[in-house]
Amino acid sequence: MQQKILILFLMFSFATVFAFCNKNSETSNNSSIESNNTANNSKGENSNNTDNENMSNKIKIKIGSSTFNATLENNATATAFKAMLPMRITMNELNNNEKYFDFSSSLPTKVSNPGTIQTGDLMLYGSRTFVLFYKTFSTSYRYTKLGQIDDTTGLSAALGIGNVIVSFEL
Repeated sequence: MQQKILILFLMFSFATVFAFCNKNSETSNNSSIESNNTANNSKGENSNNTDNENMSNKIKIKIGSSTFNATLENNATATAFKAMLPMRITMNELNNNEKYFDFSSSLPTKVSNPGTIQTGDLMLYGSRTFVLFYKTFSTSYRYTKLGQIDDTTGLSAALGIGNVIVSFEL
């Protein structure tokens, strides 16, 4: 039963990604997620397949006046997350080392214990809690890895203390 639900969700996710790419349509996946009308400006003109694949896994994260680039993993969770972009969310503070947001629906998971959380890790806790870590520390918790911010210089300062509005876009 769970396999059928997962297969249906993955098929829906892929269909959503293709519909978004083909029609450049705007959808809202969560009432607290606001669409960001910024167009995708990446050109992906490299002939090397690895470069093209890496470019398709790149996203921009905007926090106030700061912009960070991140690379998403090549997994079902990251694919489902990308299908939700662009989005603008309020992320809540937790433990002085992370910001989190609870999605209204579940994403596919493949949990593991990373042992150490790195500054800039983008993770999914459970199947609905999206987490952006801004400090490195050891953990016994299990997460599904979504991606990593490429250069975390200034990340902690940009996120500040307390809740913060963060935009994610392709």
